[in-house]
Order: sequence, then structure tokens, then C-alpha cells
Amino acid sequence: MALPSCLKTGVPMSPATGFSLSGSLMKSDCGFAVPIKLQSIRKGDRERLRIQAVFSFPPAFLTRNGRAEKQKQLKQELLEAIEPLERGATATPDDQLRIDQLARKVEAVNPTKEPLKSDLINGKWELIYTTSASILQAKKPRFLRSITNYQSINVDTLKVQNMETWPFYNSVTGDIKPLNSKKVAVKLQVFKILGLIPIKAPDTARGELEITYVDEELRLSRGDKGNLFILKMFDPSYRIPL
Repeated sequence: MALPSCLKTGVPMSPATGFSLSGSLMKSDCGFAVPIKLQSIRKGDRERLRIQAVFSFPPAFLTRNGRAEKQKQLKQELLEAIEPLERGATATPDDQLRIDQLARKVEAVNPTKEPLKSDLINGKWELIYTTSASILQAKKPRFLRSITNYQSINVDTLKVQNMETWPFYNSVTGDIKPLNSKKVAVKLQVFKILGLIPIKAPDTARGELEITYVDEELRLSRGDKGNLFILKMFDPSYRIPL
């Protein structure tokens, strides 16, 4: 049987590669000239080149669009999980554990690495979930619980304000002191009962708050007592009265 023309050569052929070796060039078994130095690429070098080739095209989750899509997906999973829990008032220990796990996944993709240096933190935020028993007041009848709670922060004036709505409209205003680019010390100053009667806060009304995630729509914070707070933007232009 006749050999293919590309195999009719008087030059010795490497059995490992199918390349015939001659001078500074070697011919492939179909006649393509290839630099002979490629023959000497070690196995480790080939593996390194293969890895470089893979990472020259990063996976989708490493690209900007991929990260944004991942953030959107994780946020949606979190919001769907907390929706039936009445801001946390009906959450079981298992519910709280699941929400905490989902929250940590969202926190891991926080697009704002230094929240207190960002304008995104400012404005009026609506509380949609918390583990704080003092805020939820789950042991009270529903008609005695605040329907909606808000928290406002103005970083430029170092002010914070927590507000209840119907039926009592209680509120409290305080000062914040940045401890780093994510965490603030909070000193509450004045409570307003029924939104009208001012009462000076005791000196013990202090705490710390760490902003663990913030974007244009959602904010997650963790308090020094281990409580989780999840809020959605309500009014980015709101200013705390001085």
C-alpha cells in the first residue's frame, strides 16, 4: 500500500510527535514547518501554558457583568426568603439560620468596600428584616407593633435616626462616630415619644453598627449584639433634622 506523500521523507521522524527533525526547523507529518524548539517544551511548561490559556478567558462570575448578575441573584434569594417572615417577627430559629446564611452570601459580594465613604449610605432606609427582639416586639399584640420602621443616616453630619410609624410614631436621634470605613459607634441622644415628647437618652444608650453590604437598593448591617438588619432604600434624599 502506498504511503501518503506527507510521509515520504528521508528525514528521521520523531515517533512521539510525528514531526521530522531537520536543522532549525522540523516538518510535521503533513509538511508544515514548525520551529524545532517547540519539541523541547517540557511537560510542566505545557501545563503552565494550558493554565494561562484557561485564565485568559475568566469564568463569567469573575467578569463585571458576571459579578453584577451574581449579586442580583443572591439578593433575590435573600428577599424571597424574608418576605413571609413579617420583618423577622415570625421567624423560627431555622428561619433565622437560613436568612443569616443567605445574608452572608450577599455580604461576600458587597460592591461597596468602604460604605462610610460612599453617598449610597445616606438617606432613609426601610427595615425589612431583623433579629432584634427589642425592635420586633413579637410578644406584643400586632396592633401595638409599629407597622413600619425606618433608619436614616447622614454621614456628612454624623447623625442617625430610627423611626417607628403607626401606632406610636416613636423615634430616636443620635450621633455616629466612624471607627473605620465600615463600622460606626452610635450614641443615642434624644427619644421622641409619640413623635412629640422629647426625652434625653441615658448615657448607656450606646452601641456599634457595621455596614456589611450597601448598594442603591439594599443595605445590610450587623450590630455589636449580633443582630442582623436588612433594609431597602426608601428615600435617598432624606435629611435628618438638626
